[in-house]
Amino acid sequence: MALCYLGLLQAEFMPNILHQIKINATPEQVFDLLVSSEGIRRWWTHDAQVEPIEGSVAEFGFNDRATVFRMRVDELVAGRRVKWTCLGDPEEWEGTEVEFHLSPDEGVVDLHFAHRGWRSMAGDYAACNTTWGALMHRLKAAAEGQTRGPLFPL
Repeated sequence: MALCYLGLLQAEFMPNILHQIKINATPEQVFDLLVSSEGIRRWWTHDAQVEPIEGSVAEFGFNDRATVFRMRVDELVAGRRVKWTCLGDPEEWEGTEVEFHLSPDEGVVDLHFAHRGWRSMAGDYAACNTTWGALMHRLKAAAEGQTRGPLFPL
């Protein structure tokens, strides 16, 4: 019985990547950096094709498009939330969900980031966790008017 319960716990456990950062900007400024090609190009990757339309598919290219992440835009709540589902490419990301939740907090934005639904902590999970952490600082810098540029330039 104990083994069955342990197996059930393992089956239900899906690792998540979580980050939180305070940004000295308005929720609208941060939101704008998440929903357009121009915004994404300021902090994540220079090769970004994004439309602020629910149901659209955003593409994020890396290494001269050797890798392309495709994300379905599931939810856009102006100044509050952006949610994507990864459609694959890489396979490890397929079906995972990326969410940015923005909350005003005494003149700053409290950003809660989640990349949920990883099948395991093996593979690229740890490297992706580190990369998302670095990206949160790039997003913060872009929202605060600093010009660090994308983590993945051309």
